[in-house]
Amino acid sequence: MLRLLLTLCGLTALLLTAATLVAAPARAADAPAASRPPTQAAHLADRLRENPVHITDQLPRAVPRSMAPDFARLAERTGVPTYVLVLPGQGSSSEDLLGAVHDRLGRDGLFVLLDESGVRKAAAYGVRAPAEAARTTTVFELPYDAGPLRSFERFVDVVAQGTEKAEARADAARESFREGNEPEEMYIGPADRKNQSFVTGIALTGVPLTILLLAPCVRRARRRFPRATPLRPAKSRTAKGRTAKGAAATGVAATGRPTSPRTTAGRSVLRRLLIPGLALATAAAIAVTAPLVFDQTKRGAAPLPGHEEMTARVERVAEGLAQDPVYVDPESPRVLDEAQLSRLHDRIERFGRSEGGGPVYVTVVPHLPEDESAGDEELFAAAVRSQLSKADEVGEADGVYVVADPLDGYIDVFNHGLRLDSLRLLFDVPEFISYGDDRSHEADDHLMGERLDALMTYLDESPRTDEPTSSGEPARPVSPEEENSLPPLYATDFWPGLFVGAVAALLLLGLVAGVLGIVAAVLRRRTPPVLRTQALKLAAPAKPSEAYLRRTAGTELSAAADALTETDDAGWQAVALAWERFDAAMFLVDGDIEGLSSPGGPHTDPATLLAVTVLARASRNALDGDTNDRCCAVNPLHGPAAGRRHVRVPAQGNRRRRLSLCPLCLDASTNAPHELLERMLTLPGPSGTRVPYDEPAGSPLSVLGDGINRLADKVRETSPAR
Repeated sequence: MLRLLLTLCGLTALLLTAATLVAAPARAADAPAASRPPTQAAHLADRLRENPVHITDQLPRAVPRSMAPDFARLAERTGVPTYVLVLPGQGSSSEDLLGAVHDRLGRDGLFVLLDESGVRKAAAYGVRAPAEAARTTTVFELPYDAGPLRSFERFVDVVAQGTEKAEARADAARESFREGNEPEEMYIGPADRKNQSFVTGIALTGVPLTILLLAPCVRRARRRFPRATPLRPAKSRTAKGRTAKGAAATGVAATGRPTSPRTTAGRSVLRRLLIPGLALATAAAIAVTAPLVFDQTKRGAAPLPGHEEMTARVERVAEGLAQDPVYVDPESPRVLDEAQLSRLHDRIERFGRSEGGGPVYVTVVPHLPEDESAGDEELFAAAVRSQLSKADEVGEADGVYVVADPLDGYIDVFNHGLRLDSLRLLFDVPEFISYGDDRSHEADDHLMGERLDALMTYLDESPRTDEPTSSGEPARPVSPEEENSLPPLYATDFWPGLFVGAVAALLLLGLVAGVLGIVAAVLRRRTPPVLRTQALKLAAPAKPSEAYLRRTAGTELSAAADALTETDDAGWQAVALAWERFDAAMFLVDGDIEGLSSPGGPHTDPATLLAVTVLARASRNALDGDTNDRCCAVNPLHGPAAGRRHVRVPAQGNRRRRLSLCPLCLDASTNAPHELLERMLTLPGPSGTRVPYDEPAGSPLSVLGDGINRLADKVRETSPAR
C-alpha cells in the first residue's frame, strides 16, 4: 500500500507539471490572429507573389510606392525573372532575408533588396546573373545620394552586360575607389546653398566695386611711374608744344582737320561713363548668370509623395490596433515570439482592469527620417491615435501608446487621456527599458519581450493622478516638398555676402594702392632720369690712366668702409651682401686701403684696380637698397646696368653680343650704336698700348659679365688672402 501511495503521488505531480508547461502554448494558440503575424519572409513572399516589385509604405519621403512601375520597367531589362524588395535598412538581418524569401516564394530568379539609399543585397537563384558584381559596381560608382531608383538602374545595366564584363567593371570600380576617386555628390544641402548665396552676394558687390575703385587708382598710379621714353631735342619739343597749343586754341587738330568742342566733350563724357558702365554690366551679368550656375533646386532624388502614400502606414497600423492592442510590423524582423506576445497581452489586459489604468497600444514598427513622421515617434503615436479614433467612431482613443522600434530597439511611451503622469512616462522611464543595455544591443531581438514586460511592470507601479493627462500635441514635421527643396539663391546668406563683398573691395583697393605706391617708389629710385646724350659729358673716361684708376679705387674703397661703419637702418640681407662685396675688394688689395693712395704703395695692375672700384661701389649700392647685380658692360665705371640688349660691336667683327648696359649706353644702342665703340673702356697695357678691360690674362674681370656677385666669388676663390 505504501508503494502504491508513492506511485500515485508521483503521477499526480507529473500531471500538474505537464499542465503548467502546456498552459502557455495553449494560451498562445487561443490568442487573436493579429498576435500571431506571419514571419517576415512569408509576408514578403506573399507580396512578391502578387507583384514582383514590392515597395514598403514606410519610406514615402525617399521611395514613394508610386515608383513601383519605374522599378518594374527597369527589372525587365535584366533578361531574367527579377523580384525587387524596397524595405527600410534591415541591418545584419538582410544577409539571409533574400534566401528565406526565395524559399517561401518557391520561384527562381534574381532577387534584389533595396533600402532608402540604394541596392543593399542581391542574389541569383536558379538563373545566371552577376548579382554581386552588379551590386559592387553600384556601391563604388555612384555617390550615396544617388537614390534607390538610379542605383537600381545602374545595377540593371551592369547585369545586362554579362558576367565577364560585370566582374571586370566591378574590379575597376573598386580599384578606382581605393585610389581616392570617389564619385562626386549629385545633390547639395542647405549649407551648400548658403555658401552659394554667400559667394553670389560677395561677387555681386565686390566685383563691380573693385572695377569702380581700382580703375582710377591704377590710372593715378601710372602717372607716378617713371617714364623711360627718350626725350627729343628742345627745339622740336617746343615746336610741337606750340603746335598743340595753337591747335587747341583754333580748334584744329594736329592732322589739320578741324575738331568740334562738342565732339571733344562727348569723348570726355564717354571716357567718364566707361568704367561705371562696365561695373554696371558686370553686376547685371553676375545677377543673371548666378542662377544658371547654381541651378540646383532639390536636395535629393526622391519624387514628391502623394497624400495616400503619406498616410498608408498609419492607416495600416491603426487598422491592426483596432483588432489587437499589439501590432507587429510584418515587414520587419521578428523580435517577439508567441510566448512573449501572449504574456504581453495578459499584462495589457490586467493593466486595463487596474485602478486608473486603461488601454495600452503597442506598435512594433521601425522609425526612420524617411517615413511619414520624419522619424518622430511622438508624432507617429499621435497620428495613430487620431486614425484609431476615426475608426472606432466613439471619440478619442485614449490610452498609453508604446512605440517600439524593431531595428534599433528603442522604446518610447506616450500617455493620452489616462490618469498617469505623462511627463514621468516621457522622461523618467528606466534606461534599460527605453534604450537597452549591452545585452540588448548584442541580441538580435534587442530583448524586446523582456523590456516590454518590464515596461508593463513600470506602468502598474506608476502613481495615478486625479485627472487624466496627456503628452500634448507634437510639432508637425516639415512637408516632403519643403524638406526636399533648397532655399532660393537670393536669400539666407546672400545679404551678408553683399556686405562682405563691399568690405573686400575696399580692402583690395587699399592693398593694390599700397603695392602700386611701393612699386612706383622703387622704380623712381632704381630708374634714373633719362638724360640727353647730346648734352651729357661722361664723367667716367673711356681711356683712364693708371693713376686715375688708383685714386678712384682708393676713394671708393674708403667710402665703402665708412658706409659699412655708419649704417644702422639697412636690413640684414643688404648688410650681408655689402660685406661680401667689400671683403672681396679688400682681398684684392690685401686689406691695405691706404696703400692705394700712397705713391710708394704696392703695385696693383689696372684690371685689379677696376675690380676694386666696381666691388666697392656695389657694396655701397647694396646698403642703399640697390641689389642690382650687373654693371655696364661697355664701361663698368658708368655704374649699374639698366637692362640688357643685343648690340653689334664693330671692333669684334660685327658680332652681336648681349650686354648689360647703363641707361646712357642703352639709349645709345638704339639711337647711336656707333658711339658704343668710342665708349668701350680700355686699360693701360704694356709699352703704352690700350687693351679692353676684360682681356688681361688671369684678370677676375673675365667673369664680370656674369654679375658682380660672381666677380666677388671669383676673387675669393683666387685671392691668396683667402
